[in-house]
Amino acid sequence: MIKTYFYNHSEQKMIHDVDLSRKDEFLKSPEDLLWIDLYDVGNNELQYIAKIFDFHPLAIEDCLHVSPRAKVDKYDDYYFFVIHALRYNEESDDEITTVELNVFLGPNYIVTIHKSPMSTIGRIASICHRNISYLNRGPDYLLYAIVDGITDEYFPIMDRISMRIDELEDEIFEHRMEEITEEFLALKRTIILIRRVILPQKRIFANVSGRYSFDISEENVPFYTDLSDHLERIADSAETFRDLVNGALDTYFTIISGKNHDAMRVLTIISTIALPLTFVTGLFGMNTFGWLGEAAEPYMLIISLSVMIIMTFLMLYIFRKRNWL
Repeated sequence: MIKTYFYNHSEQKMIHDVDLSRKDEFLKSPEDLLWIDLYDVGNNELQYIAKIFDFHPLAIEDCLHVSPRAKVDKYDDYYFFVIHALRYNEESDDEITTVELNVFLGPNYIVTIHKSPMSTIGRIASICHRNISYLNRGPDYLLYAIVDGITDEYFPIMDRISMRIDELEDEIFEHRMEEITEEFLALKRTIILIRRVILPQKRIFANVSGRYSFDISEENVPFYTDLSDHLERIADSAETFRDLVNGALDTYFTIISGKNHDAMRVLTIISTIALPLTFVTGLFGMNTFGWLGEAAEPYMLIISLSVMIIMTFLMLYIFRKRNWL
């Protein structure tokens, strides 16, 4: 599906579903703006757009395949971006997934390509049907609006992860090892994926030594400064969450180790107590005192039981005195 939005600056109006064969006519004025959005298209549609705008084959190849990292490439008269949105479903086996967005940014045009529906693109496209608020400030502002909308979707995900970490810190004292370990692994995978998405995008839109990695008009610089701040906050949160999960995991292993130590200590004390009692029962069971006759049997039983009871309480007293119990 190919949707087109053309902003005519001289007439201050929007035109939808334009004929792309008139591309040169539409782009004659640098103040006009053409936005082409391609959703779930195949190779034929991509080659059609590539031929119209003379896009590089390597950029088109990137659009046909999944790119794991965000990036920006500069070509002769346009930039090519790979950006990722996040989809979060806590009940799914793959609780967090990425949705790739490819963007061609030219002097007065922008081409967006995505295989999956994106709420940000849909919202901006819906507004463009009604007014010119997103298209009358240049293609770099439209790019900002799209990326900022994608970035805003990160914050609820980060809030939910923060809540899960808090819940996990409470649950490590209550739940079984298998449940907690599975939750830890799921959280670590989620945070790793978020960092792999956020960090490259933060570098793309960062202001390094007063320069951006692509051309931005002066009036739109404050918007990109705000976008960079949002990405920085999310990246910092991801780093903090990683440290919190690692710290909680260390605490959990310490608790498990302590419980195992307590169990081994109890088993050791039981074995230590049972060893001399086994010796006593074995000694009396060898009929060592048979020469005293049958009349002595009840007394020997009482004596053996008394010895075992005294030994048991004596060992328990010693263990408690040495803080082994």
